[in-house]
Amino acid sequence: MRVHLGSDHAGLELKEHLLTWLRDNGHEPVDHGPFVYDPVDDYPVFCIRAAEGVAGDPGSIGIVIGGSGNGEQMAANKVKGVRAALVWNADIAVLAREHNDANVISVGGRMHSVDDMTHFVDLFIRTPFSGDERHARRIAMVADYESTQKPPPLPESAQGLGPDA
Repeated sequence: MRVHLGSDHAGLELKEHLLTWLRDNGHEPVDHGPFVYDPVDDYPVFCIRAAEGVAGDPGSIGIVIGGSGNGEQMAANKVKGVRAALVWNADIAVLAREHNDANVISVGGRMHSVDDMTHFVDLFIRTPFSGDERHARRIAMVADYESTQKPPPLPESAQGLGPDA
């Protein structure tokens, strides 16, 4: 599987580890940077490029890495067609794929051990989307909003309630 990677200075060491791990496990990593340590680099420069790589390469996945993974996930999610999940444990790695068909995993290089984060990435890569109708329906709603900027219609049970009333 082709895997697009991007990070910032806080994720550089983990990114370098994952490039090797991915190759050793039969994957094709694509490194979108950074390529040298720069303590003042900006994660959007590299994470958006990695996310664009995923969006333009059907069947691929992405990994974005920073200190916490929060900003990196937010940047990746600005790319149309990307569903980036901030992963902090094994259950979230699996659920992000099974329920949300996430195509980018975001991890915090300062949050867990290299072994733990490698395990999260491995689970993410190996877990397929469940294809359950309810999950596919929800993903379609988000994709539709992404294209139209119109929120999904309220369910009948909510008609006349809340701020849309």
